[in-house]
Amino acid sequence: MQKPEERARDAFREQAEACHSLGSPFTARLCALAAERLSAAEGQVGARILIWPGDPSVAGDALPLRLAGALHASVLEGRAPKLAGLYPPHDGKVDDDALWEAIAEVCRDDAAFVLGRLDSAPQTNEVRRSAMVFAGMLTIAEHFRRPLVLSELGASAGLNLHAERYSYRLAGRDLGELGSSVCLAPRWEGPPLPEAELRVAARGGCDLHPLDPSSAADRLRVLSYIWADQEERLALTRAALDLVAGQRERVEKSDAVDWLERRLGGQDDNRVHVVFHTIAWQYLPDESKKRGAALLRHAGSQASAERPLAWLRLEGDGAGPGAALTLTTWPEGEEKMIARADYHGRWVRWTGW
Repeated sequence: MQKPEERARDAFREQAEACHSLGSPFTARLCALAAERLSAAEGQVGARILIWPGDPSVAGDALPLRLAGALHASVLEGRAPKLAGLYPPHDGKVDDDALWEAIAEVCRDDAAFVLGRLDSAPQTNEVRRSAMVFAGMLTIAEHFRRPLVLSELGASAGLNLHAERYSYRLAGRDLGELGSSVCLAPRWEGPPLPEAELRVAARGGCDLHPLDPSSAADRLRVLSYIWADQEERLALTRAALDLVAGQRERVEKSDAVDWLERRLGGQDDNRVHVVFHTIAWQYLPDESKKRGAALLRHAGSQASAERPLAWLRLEGDGAGPGAALTLTTWPEGEEKMIARADYHGRWVRWTGW
């Protein structure tokens, strides 16, 4: 059985490989350096990481992303001017020794801040995943021909909760709210999307630590989890935060499964209730996952033609490439993987319902 230190170092190596494949050489470099050099010299932060009590892996607690987010937040908040001078776009001629010295200095001198950020799961709120949410919503709209009531688990700042308010270029068609300040155009493989009328009657979302897109501090938190060398992602996220800040809906603070139980109890006639989440299920404890799935199955058994239910989720399934976009509909009880998609929404391999 691996020791905690070995598990932590492996998690950073695994994340470095993932960052390379997802187009972030800087974050890959940061994670590789941490895997190699983290030690007690980084004080409380180094000790905390190397004896991490949970699952530090990408599919578990995502410990490397917690550290990367903490360091990026230090840069964005102006807490670490020396490190900021070595971060993108200034990193081209920086050697590994200089970069790690600046990282280690932040870990030692601003330990309370970094440790606080290590306590919570990443809240990336990747807005490009809205392309998959939107595609799933169109599929559900065609299937049931009813307005949608949306319930998002792990909604963070609610960026993906407003998917139909963005514009899209998908399978050669312009869709969504044309002219939106947020335009998403992933590389598309497969048949076109259905030509359905998409009507959202109501929406709600929950998160253990909901973020307010109109709050400067919360906006910075969202941006800190975007990798520092990916300016397109940062720009899209800023635009989405601006758009959502003008909407009246806000994400509720709640345990995901407790909130889901309450939401499932209030379904209306002639509307389809759509429960969805994107790369959030993995962060739930195993017992919560079991309870959540049981609640959905029970609600599905009570669904009818007048009160249908759909469960849409984009989550890693260990198969690859990317994540699986899976849809379950009730009262039929049918379940299909309708696409595979990049974790950051760069491409979609669509099969449809």
